[in-house]
Amino acid sequence: MTEKNIEAIVAGGSPIRAQEGVDAHLVERLVRSESVYDGHFLKLRRDQVKLPDGHLAWREHIVHPGAVMIVPMTDDGQLVVERQHRYPLDHVLLEFPAGKLDPHETTLACARRELLEETGYTAREWAYAGRLHNAPAYSNEFIEIWFARGLVAGAQQLDAGEFLEVFTMTEAALLAQSASGELTDAKTMVALLKLQQWRSGQWEPTWQRAE
Repeated sequence: MTEKNIEAIVAGGSPIRAQEGVDAHLVERLVRSESVYDGHFLKLRRDQVKLPDGHLAWREHIVHPGAVMIVPMTDDGQLVVERQHRYPLDHVLLEFPAGKLDPHETTLACARRELLEETGYTAREWAYAGRLHNAPAYSNEFIEIWFARGLVAGAQQLDAGEFLEVFTMTEAALLAQSASGELTDAKTMVALLKLQQWRSGQWEPTWQRAE
């Protein structure tokens, strides 16, 4: 197992391995790996890989602990969303609540914690809605999607230095912003796709009680 895969497992992720027989003509194999930057949150590595044709190349990539996104649904059919400033873009984005995994934390436990901390809501029922890789060209980050319903309002528990505006929107209004290009957050648009698949009967979530 490569150093990169070991780090992914320690961080709570599960590395995706190409099928040897089927994907051998596409797979880049690790030769050596070096740390470029080891931050509190993100790590940057520089790997030398052997290409399928035998040539060598370099790959710079960010090691990320993984994250969750929650799609909170109120009893009257509204969706809980938030607006926050994203420093790299210098822009305020509309998004579903989300946050990174703590060490050794399950994604459901993370989803429950982040929903409470960012919005003040707890949920009676949860349903797993899939995983996405939002930047696979340069990061191993994954985001697991959880639907939440049976919401109970409470007080936010924001971290120091965290500033959010939380409110509700209809699914139609959020879809309209996606269609117009006003909504640009990739993970939120993927979650909207999963919602549409559910509404149309293409996919059925399996709900579980919060306990």
